[in-house]
Amino acid sequence: MKHEHVIVQQPTSSPQQLLLFFHGVGDNPENMAQIARWFAPHFPQAAIVSVGGAEACGPTGRQWFSVQDVSEENRQQRIDAIMPAFIATVRYWQEQTGVSPLATALIGFSQGSIMALESIKAQPELASRVIAFNGRYATLPQTATTASTIHLIHGDEDRVIELAHAVAAEEALVRAGGDVTLDIVDNLGHAIDDRSVQCALNHLRYTVPKHYFDEALSGGGKPNDDDIIELL
Repeated sequence: MKHEHVIVQQPTSSPQQLLLFFHGVGDNPENMAQIARWFAPHFPQAAIVSVGGAEACGPTGRQWFSVQDVSEENRQQRIDAIMPAFIATVRYWQEQTGVSPLATALIGFSQGSIMALESIKAQPELASRVIAFNGRYATLPQTATTASTIHLIHGDEDRVIELAHAVAAEEALVRAGGDVTLDIVDNLGHAIDDRSVQCALNHLRYTVPKHYFDEALSGGGKPNDDDIIELL
């Protein structure tokens, strides 16, 4: 599949995890790769790829959908139109690396977060984790499963995507029975800083997905060895 990307890390042996990074509108995979590099030392057995949006946006930028004249009424339609390409991209890297959805994390900022969140809404078993930096849903989910764990990380001073969207997303997922966390970063606008990254790393490394507890309570026992490791 032809798309712009930057391979940040490729283990010499078969990867045990897959971390896919998605940038904001008008940005590019090279810039998002700088964020991805903060994760590499903590996941030495992970394939880490920064993926570019499907469409050109400006002289050096990319996007998944245009935000020109975007509104609450048409945002979902624009996302739905490009979603098959986004899902195909995730599947492509899973096939290339041999990593299953159980060991895949989608990590996005802004529009990249929107696409990651909406992809899990469309296909809940596409990946086991989503890290959404300063993102939102186009429309709030009415249903949810614990197949994927959603980590929302948002600056309280964000004026591009208001914090209220993250709060509403958390509340909707809790009502629907999903697995979600929300970290609010003080005095942070529409950006990722070291505190945001630390929140993400802490969740990826130490937060146990709710479905493991559900399986234990239902008599399913502990996760299988191939369900994965530190990421989960």
